[in-house]
Amino acid sequence: MSIKSAFQANTRPINSSRRIFIQGLVAGGVMAALGLNPAEAATINGRRQPPSLRGTEFDLVIDERPVNFTGQPRTAMTINGSIPGPTLRWREGDVVTLRVTNRLKVSTSLHWHGIILPFEMDGVPGLTYEGIAPGTTFTYRFRVAQSGTYWYHSHTGFQEQNAVYGAIVIDPAQSDRVAYDQDHVVMLNDWSDSSPDFIFNRLKTADGYYNYVKPDLRDLIRQSEKMGFGKAVEDRLMWDKMRMSPRDLLDVTGATYTYLMNGNTPAGDWTALFRPGERIRLRFINGSSMSYFDVRIPGLKMTVVAADGQDVHPVTVDEFRIGVAEIYDVIVEPAADQAYCIFAQSLDRSGYARGTLTPHVDLRAPIPPMDPVPTLSMADMGMDMSSMNMSGMDMSAMLMGDHAKDNGSAGNMSMHNGHMGGMDMSKQKSMAGMSHDRVSQHGTSGMSMGNHAMKGMADRHPEGAAHGAMSHNPMDLPGLHNRNLKDGTLKIDWHPKTEHGVGVGMEAQQVSMSLSDPGAGLRNNGRKVLTYGDLRGIDGPISPQEPARGIELHLTGNMNRYIWGFNGVSYRDAAPIELKYGETVRIVLINDTMMNHPIHLHGMWSELENDRGEYLARKHTLSVAPGHAISYRVNANAIGRWAYHCHLLYHMNAGMFREVRVV
Repeated sequence: MSIKSAFQANTRPINSSRRIFIQGLVAGGVMAALGLNPAEAATINGRRQPPSLRGTEFDLVIDERPVNFTGQPRTAMTINGSIPGPTLRWREGDVVTLRVTNRLKVSTSLHWHGIILPFEMDGVPGLTYEGIAPGTTFTYRFRVAQSGTYWYHSHTGFQEQNAVYGAIVIDPAQSDRVAYDQDHVVMLNDWSDSSPDFIFNRLKTADGYYNYVKPDLRDLIRQSEKMGFGKAVEDRLMWDKMRMSPRDLLDVTGATYTYLMNGNTPAGDWTALFRPGERIRLRFINGSSMSYFDVRIPGLKMTVVAADGQDVHPVTVDEFRIGVAEIYDVIVEPAADQAYCIFAQSLDRSGYARGTLTPHVDLRAPIPPMDPVPTLSMADMGMDMSSMNMSGMDMSAMLMGDHAKDNGSAGNMSMHNGHMGGMDMSKQKSMAGMSHDRVSQHGTSGMSMGNHAMKGMADRHPEGAAHGAMSHNPMDLPGLHNRNLKDGTLKIDWHPKTEHGVGVGMEAQQVSMSLSDPGAGLRNNGRKVLTYGDLRGIDGPISPQEPARGIELHLTGNMNRYIWGFNGVSYRDAAPIELKYGETVRIVLINDTMMNHPIHLHGMWSELENDRGEYLARKHTLSVAPGHAISYRVNANAIGRWAYHCHLLYHMNAGMFREVRVV
């Protein structure tokens, strides 16, 4: 039976009265569907990692299997019969051969996420090959040129949502820089009993279909206690007038998702054993389709030692936010003879994945309560507050770039008495930049551009690139010098003409380049939260060459129409981004939407830098928060056609995708 036929009957709307996410079965997954009793299934599926394969020759089979995560039998796509697929363990310097056989009735593919390889082996249908036809085997073969933690997944349609994914662990050719006694992959995923096509259609036709955490009467009462009833109502009416919700955080939520840890539901409680005093390496992979997670282990500090497979100088934290497709390796040292809960709550607090780190299989840890639902502010949305009456507003905690206090209010305004009191909306020049259903008319009118920012400005690249000399002044960085930059904030002085259309629902007016903002819902929570500003790669930049040009891309979308793109242009209407082999370019991403976007460039490293153009760390996926901009370098050292896209699966399929050609 095909995936499509398996889900044909599952087209009824979700019960909107449900407020608790689906925690799933104790023995959910493939094992439960195959008829094993809960004790057997727990032993097989809940007490160890997914299957592991080691060596240089691998045979992988993509097929369909019955699954049961929630009590509702469904059909999923599996790799070698497991969810996740087997963990592949390679060694740096080896040549690996992977024979992938397709037993589905439709074409499939496998992409090796974050792996540097020839573009013909990258696994993206339509760019690097035609895909793997039903009943055929495709052989991937390449030399492993790196070490660390990575993952693989289908790049065909919505198959990633149907569970075609697995982890990769690559041992270094020399001794590992990080000492540890044992390691565990912790793969986070989101599963829905609804078909991906059904989910996508709901997103296209019903804005906020899965968002059950919109502000309600109780929130208005609590807000009134802080700011007064009149001001609370004024704030609520402002959001309603813009047809927006300050809690529009994730498109798909725990209303339909069951969150998985290594293929186990929260009720299934994936478990890893340790001996007190051991150094345990946990390799966290966010292999979900649409879900950001905030991860912590109550009672244990986590020392981050690698980001996206690349070693970083250790930084000890209580918590980290992991975007879709991102990876963090951490060291934990449980000294006590007690169990610890590995807790990964979704960004919108609609659910969680969890597991247990324990010295005894029968010793469990309490599950911590989820944090309050984050609420976005106008500053989070990139609204320029300068034209508003700020009386009564506490400006002491205004964004001050990377010089702000760690985990402070970077990218967010600290409101006097907890509110936006004194804001005179009648003096706001334009709300057009914040409307979800308007066609932008303001362009660059009303914006100022300083003379210094104009210095050295040349013709823009079709995608917003600018050419100019390198300077230590941030305003002169290629990709930045055509705008005002002060104390880590960017005043947006231009929006591409292509943004003025139905594919763009809002435009940021002023954004933050701070890398020290932990993000909405994590600020000032009493825990040390990892930020990009904490990352310092042990290995330096790939090329000492300074970028000679910059490419500026606005991340754009229209939630009502569910259209996503770069600079207001969806993939089908976009020309490829062309890079010259050997050159180094600076890419600046400006988030004009109210969603976080994890942006992934295939085939080359994205070298994160701060607002002064200083190299920080290599990554393969960079998350851009609402009201923020991210700057990074790319050394075009890999000839070929490469995919470049948002890793939110439904955003990618709705247009936030480009081709990058290195020639």
